[in-house]
Amino acid sequence: MGLDGLLNQPDAELMIYAGTALAVFLVITGISQLLSRRENRAEARTRRLKMIEKGASTEEILAVLKPTPRRSGIERLPFVGGVPRAMRQAGLAASPMRFLLLCATLAVVVASAAAAVLPWLAALIAGLNVGLFMPLMVLNAIRSRRLDRMTALLPDALDLMARGLRVGHPLSTSILAVAQEMPDPVGTEFGLIADQISYGDDLVDAFGEFAERLDLEDVNYLAASIAIQHGTGGDLAAIVDTLSKTIRARIILRRRVKAISAEGRLTGYFLTAVPFFIFGMNMIVNPDYYMGVRDDPLFTPMMVFIVLFVVLNGVVLNRLVKIRY
Repeated sequence: MGLDGLLNQPDAELMIYAGTALAVFLVITGISQLLSRRENRAEARTRRLKMIEKGASTEEILAVLKPTPRRSGIERLPFVGGVPRAMRQAGLAASPMRFLLLCATLAVVVASAAAAVLPWLAALIAGLNVGLFMPLMVLNAIRSRRLDRMTALLPDALDLMARGLRVGHPLSTSILAVAQEMPDPVGTEFGLIADQISYGDDLVDAFGEFAERLDLEDVNYLAASIAIQHGTGGDLAAIVDTLSKTIRARIILRRRVKAISAEGRLTGYFLTAVPFFIFGMNMIVNPDYYMGVRDDPLFTPMMVFIVLFVVLNGVVLNRLVKIRY
């Protein structure tokens, strides 16, 4: 029996599909391992303290956890230029280039596997969705969760700083107490500030880089307050305490706004996802529904108009339900 006969057997076809599925599983596992941050409860509660326990020096800690000031080549690329910044804000120390290479590999594998049962256009769309868009959505979700946790824990950290300042502790000692007592991400970020100050950086510069690293409005207020107090003097404990109360009030306001606008946001997400869901189901159930008329002269203009209107629909709905506070 020749090679063609072996490939035509059902067992050989099953092995091909099984190998493709295994390749997809390995790539997905690699991305999940890249994005995962397993924490051992027996270790210190912050990554900074863990690195100190392993004997890392201050230079090594700053090199790993502090973002580089120069702009990388990836940040100049369209669409994926925000990946390095998003990974820093998500607290991921992995290489952005490795992350994008894994995404590209996953996209190629999924598109190749889908091409066996779908037209090339649908296979390409499936590869891009699974290999690029989904990992970016996961990355943004991790980033948003970490920034939200940072905002939620920041008032407690400021209260701890204010108590330390009131009993007479210097600011550097109060910052170090926050780094040791608060969980990640507050403990890690304040630990970086403490390391920078002990390594010779100016206090205002350390808090300025902290605000630039996270790009949160509440953190920007903290950095501005520290800079003003450092230049003019005054009761820093009272300033920090007032800022803590202000941040708590802003958090309550944000939660009220989210609760009021939850129905509108859910409706916007649903109406934006429905066209893509219908297109995907039609391509799976009946590929000729669209591809059977692609030779018609009106096919390309109509598809362009449909895509533009779907995108415009998503943008308008997002603008309607997005409330700035």
